Amino acid sequence: MTEYTSDLLRLLESRGYIHQVTNPEGLDALANKQIVPGYIGFDATAPSLHVGSLVQIMMLRRLQQTGHKPIVVMGGGTTKVGDPSGKDESRKMLTADDISNNIASIRTVFERLLTFGDGPTDAILVDNDEWLSALSYVELLRDVGPHFTINRMLTFDSVKLRLDREQPLTFLEFNYMILQAYDFLELARRYDCALQMGGSDQWGNIVNGMELGRRMEGRELYGLTTPLLTTADGAKMGKTAAGAVWLNPEQLPDYDFWQYWRNVDDRDVGRFLRLFTDLPLDEIGRLESLEGAEINAAKTALANEVTSLVRGKDAASKAEATAAETFAGAGLGEDLPTLSLGAEGMRVGAALTALGFTASNGEAKRKLAEGAVKLDDKPISDPGEVLQLAPGEEARLSLGKKKHAVLRV
Repeated sequence: MTEYTSDLLRLLESRGYIHQVTNPEGLDALANKQIVPGYIGFDATAPSLHVGSLVQIMMLRRLQQTGHKPIVVMGGGTTKVGDPSGKDESRKMLTADDISNNIASIRTVFERLLTFGDGPTDAILVDNDEWLSALSYVELLRDVGPHFTINRMLTFDSVKLRLDREQPLTFLEFNYMILQAYDFLELARRYDCALQMGGSDQWGNIVNGMELGRRMEGRELYGLTTPLLTTADGAKMGKTAAGAVWLNPEQLPDYDFWQYWRNVDDRDVGRFLRLFTDLPLDEIGRLESLEGAEINAAKTALANEVTSLVRGKDAASKAEATAAETFAGAGLGEDLPTLSLGAEGMRVGAALTALGFTASNGEAKRKLAEGAVKLDDKPISDPGEVLQLAPGEEARLSLGKKKHAVLRV
């Protein structure tokens, strides 16, 4: 382990954020000497980011906590192109209005986790469409094109993955890495940004931007990546059988968000507490050392801390109260997800899928056959059963021990 002296790299190292650093000694010295503006880019392909992006957002928070300046770069321009990194297929194209609305929605999460303003360490949010759409194609080819070789671009994992699988990689997407490199150069020019951070899959793109800044303007720039984040069972962070774990409440209810963290694997508790909460390391050490049923107290602490940061303390309190009421008996906690059946009712399989408890009606049938579905604690096994309620009546639909919803007319 490298012995860092700056608050920034010591904090990142102690909490498990660091995978690779391009010049650790140089960045460490710079962070000791001055405020370091650093950025991470986020494309605006949906109205919300999901939990897989949270480790990056927390890195910006750590940057600010140690006296440096976070720059949130929303990819209004690059979203129009598409990032091939880790993707098996091309991204669908969004309209300018779609992208603008997505950015406005995503910003609300950053405003909870970062302090924005005009001060030297206050965060700023910028849209790379501001400079990318102003570029002329001939200018980009002439000024930037000579600094990239096709030979090297073909060696990047994001490109090799698609080519090895004989899947199409369009010229549009091939340009993405050039545009991301240009982002770093432009941010260095505009904000004296010296650091780009990102996931380990972005290493090639980050190095590209550093080299472009050095070749075109002689700038010393730095890159830092986080480890690929997976759960203890090998699943990609932020993905569940029911879909993505979205950060915005409009895409995922507070209770479901809280439950995601409450239900993490025992082996992930300590790591997630370090990455996703502000709890002191000694308290995290105490929590992760709990064994047996006591580890549930650590999971509840994780759920409360993360939900408070991302959704607010009120959301965390309500979710915890709902969980206590729900699991104590036949309670219908006020924060449980709800489903309106309509006067004609709804088949139980369709209800499970509509709630996101199952990914398809086929999966719903399997869960019913396994005896995993209950209505007010009474097992249901017939996929053709129609759920009907009288006006004003409520019922609780459950899948297993952890997924519950309120049914209403």
